[in-house]
Amino acid sequence: MNHKLIFAALVAPAMLSAPAMARTVHVDPAKAGAFHTVQSAIDAVAAEGGKVLIAPGTYREKLTVSAAGVTLAGTGRRPDDVVLVYGDSAMTAGGTFKSATLSVTGASFTLRNLTVANDWWLDPTHAPSQAVAVSLTGDAAVVSNVRMLGHQDTLFVNDGQGGKETRAYFENCYIAGHVDFVFGNAKAFFRKCQLHGEAHESVMYTAQSRNAPDEDSAFVFEDCRLTADPAARNVSLGRPWRDYASVVFLAPVLDTSLAPGAFTEWTPGKTNKLPTTRYALYAPVGPGTSGLTLAKEATWLDAEGAERWRLERFFGDDIGWIARGLKR
Repeated sequence: MNHKLIFAALVAPAMLSAPAMARTVHVDPAKAGAFHTVQSAIDAVAAEGGKVLIAPGTYREKLTVSAAGVTLAGTGRRPDDVVLVYGDSAMTAGGTFKSATLSVTGASFTLRNLTVANDWWLDPTHAPSQAVAVSLTGDAAVVSNVRMLGHQDTLFVNDGQGGKETRAYFENCYIAGHVDFVFGNAKAFFRKCQLHGEAHESVMYTAQSRNAPDEDSAFVFEDCRLTADPAARNVSLGRPWRDYASVVFLAPVLDTSLAPGAFTEWTPGKTNKLPTTRYALYAPVGPGTSGLTLAKEATWLDAEGAERWRLERFFGDDIGWIARGLKR
């Protein structure tokens, strides 16, 4: 009796049922050998990080990324070829921050060439609610050529647990929503992105929440385009979620008219947060500049003032993580 052959036959099935963690995994429901769900592929990435390459299609899943060094990338020609979507809300999930379609707590995360949506709002029977598409609380996140779709609270980018700093870079992205749809407290830089206000009685592109005057967190938008549905009303660049909110727009293209002051109070007539905010605007262009006014608490920047908010200065010349993220 060949005991070696018998032992090999016994252990082979167990080995096959527990494949080794991989640096690159593929998601394609139509292909044998590939993962059929995005979350199962994320869970199979090696401990030291890796890529999840997602074939064109729509994936209805609620996703979590907790490991460091993970890349999610669509393999289609356009970002709308790969759609990650779920329909949860603050009411159904037990809170705004639990409603996200994609929640990322791991550091050095890359998201590229796909769409992430929370479609809670598409069902007319659903009550209006906060419904996050993307939640980023891990440091050094790089997001490029991605569509983020929602209504209220579409993109949450915020410091992680224990106050750990979160830096995030967004490039060539499309972000749609209405109330406070880019919100949180982090050092986030947006370059050549489009912010689109959906139809609503009030549209606020941002709700930044810097907690103290000595924090250096801010949302900075450089060369971004701001648009809105024709039915959007009272469109503003932002309102302060916390007293020391910090938002800067550098050379935005305003394709929509803004409410008087451009930045607005959190709850007009009830709160008084604007005097302690750090809101600024530099060299806007486009049809929305006609009749544009700026709140007295906000600042018109000149060229010299704008320089302190450029990418390298904003991140203290520590931008190697952005280049690495774009190459992953």
